[in-house]
Amino acid sequence: MGIYKYLRQNWNPELYKQRMIEWRKGNSVTRIEHPTRLDRAHALGYKAKQGYVVVRVKLLRGGRQRPRISSGRKSKNTRRKLILGMNYQWVAEQRANKKYPNCEVVNSYFLAKDGKNYFFEVLMIDRELGKKYPEIVGLAEQRGRVYRGLTSAGRRSRGLRGKGKGYEKVRPSLRAYKRRNKKRHLK
Repeated sequence: MGIYKYLRQNWNPELYKQRMIEWRKGNSVTRIEHPTRLDRAHALGYKAKQGYVVVRVKLLRGGRQRPRISSGRKSKNTRRKLILGMNYQWVAEQRANKKYPNCEVVNSYFLAKDGKNYFFEVLMIDRELGKKYPEIVGLAEQRGRVYRGLTSAGRRSRGLRGKGKGYEKVRPSLRAYKRRNKKRHLK
């Protein structure tokens, strides 16, 4: 049995409960020294080298709501609930990248959740230092991957995980497919 198999088996829920008490008090986006789940981080491309950054992101759970209308009549099309179309993990990656604009998101993973919050850890690389390593030079040269939905969480949220019948509708995007079909029906 390898070391990562032991790490997965020794995952302690009680220890995470104690840690979450501290995490709740902390900021929404916090840079940390080392990944909390080392096995998961290594599987997603983390290396203990200069230029790799690990960030813990705290997100509020529940439906997304727009701010309340304070004055004036609301139109019939206005709704309080915000239809976001992004999963929590993708939102966490975007917030981490917004806090560290000189870095690029490599990947992220779920950490924990309680009644109020989700916690994710986001793996990032510094653009300048990342160009030193040949295995990630392609990622380091890209700009704004997370905002274009090119990370793993973004691709999952866009429905790009599957293959076969039915998935021809989601490539390159649902919007592009609808526009293409609209033109076809107008002819």
